Amino acid sequence: MLDIAFVKPALPRHGALVLPLAEDAALAGLAQAIDAASGGAIARALAAANFKGRKGQSATLWAPALEGGAAGPARVVAIGLGKEAELTPEALEAAGGAALGLVQAEREAVVAAEALAPPLAAAFAMGLLLRSYRFDRYRTTEKEEDKPKLERVTVATEAGPAVKAAWAPLRAVAEGVFLSRDLVSEPPNILHPEEMAERCEALSKLGVEVEVLGPKEMRKLGMGALLGVAQGSAREPRLVVMQWNGAGGNGKGKKPAGKPVAFIGKGVTFDTGGISIKPAAGMEDMKWDMAGAGAVVGLMAALAGRRAKVDVVGLVGLVENMPSGEAQRPGDVVRTMSGQTVEVINTDAEGRLVLADVIHYCQERFEPRFMIDLATLTGAIIISLGNEHAGLFSNDDALAQQIAAAGKVVGEQVWRMPLAEAYDKQLKSDIADMKNVGGRPGGSITAAHFIQRFVSTKAGPMPWAHLDIAGVAWSTKDLPTVPKGATAFGVRLLDRLVADHYEG
Repeated sequence: MLDIAFVKPALPRHGALVLPLAEDAALAGLAQAIDAASGGAIARALAAANFKGRKGQSATLWAPALEGGAAGPARVVAIGLGKEAELTPEALEAAGGAALGLVQAEREAVVAAEALAPPLAAAFAMGLLLRSYRFDRYRTTEKEEDKPKLERVTVATEAGPAVKAAWAPLRAVAEGVFLSRDLVSEPPNILHPEEMAERCEALSKLGVEVEVLGPKEMRKLGMGALLGVAQGSAREPRLVVMQWNGAGGNGKGKKPAGKPVAFIGKGVTFDTGGISIKPAAGMEDMKWDMAGAGAVVGLMAALAGRRAKVDVVGLVGLVENMPSGEAQRPGDVVRTMSGQTVEVINTDAEGRLVLADVIHYCQERFEPRFMIDLATLTGAIIISLGNEHAGLFSNDDALAQQIAAAGKVVGEQVWRMPLAEAYDKQLKSDIADMKNVGGRPGGSITAAHFIQRFVSTKAGPMPWAHLDIAGVAWSTKDLPTVPKGATAFGVRLLDRLVADHYEG
């Protein structure tokens, strides 16, 4: 992970100097100092480039000559922030991400952040860090000149203690994001259910209590839906339960102070579709059909890493969906842990079967304040929303509004989709309590209705939300703070949800 430090302002003698500049702002601090030391060359270069500090603008000046032959930076990079009155942490993160691409050929970079308020300076550093992510552990022949060289970023500010205080929780969240991206990026021959469960156990170092259930325990609990999905694979399934008790004692070994909040992830480590097998083209992408579980694991790491004052339980159902002589067939009927029966029409609609048992187990054991599940559940949500928004389904207006607001703050957008009885009727089966698919019309909606059938307690419906992240779990292009590949969508959104409404 990129090393980021906060220091008193001083002109660098090598590397890169990054100047985050608001629109039409006068040069100040290090920007003014490097301009004076270069005899006004910085101001002239910016004027020649028509750089005004507008959002998205950038300009690079190479090896400016300093008076007296003094050593200076190899490059000076100006990054436009937009209008000063409209600066937000999200905008600063995007600017930081843009800066990363312009300085990563240097080993060190200094960010002139004296003019930025502490939260904005920390946000700029967060953008740099998030954009620096690379998954390169399996590359053995990459040329040295193709590798990014940036190792250290120092943020120059007079408000060091305040910026460090703002930075500490952001770094913990970034570590959770990186963990999630790592899990989703791993090839499926490496990250199978057993391996992912072991990586979850590593969270115990942060104070998270981790419990792993295997097939024997799940059979005893009656998890026929989850086990049915897994039965075609030589890899045994796992159910991982992670608890962070931060409200009652800030960590491991402490009793929860009250009802926890619950996050549940679909963890299909590879999805062939089973007997209802997928087309060969693009099937390699199905290694990230566990992105919902990856987000939950990353979220638990983020919350524990920043010592969040909240009691949280995270559960992930881990299976591999494979065709074999033992595989589940279209037409099979399975009995879920809730006692409800499901006629399996399509074995490629497997994620909802996994979630059905994990959700029931969660509410029976923990009786949480609410449950939010994340899943790369349907291709239909991509047809509806493309790759810009996750689909949000909820039985609770207040919870849905909180999720949407948190998503806007961190740039992980959601769009609320409908739930209505007419869609639920599409799940009617002739021989069981329900089918696992409702047909092509409204496919993402009927999938959400299937999950909702397992959300209930003796006291009545529990607040619940379902995030269908199939369109946003993986990016095919570089984004401001997300390199091409796994996005870790959901980690920051749900961390913000907890921070805004459920800590204290």
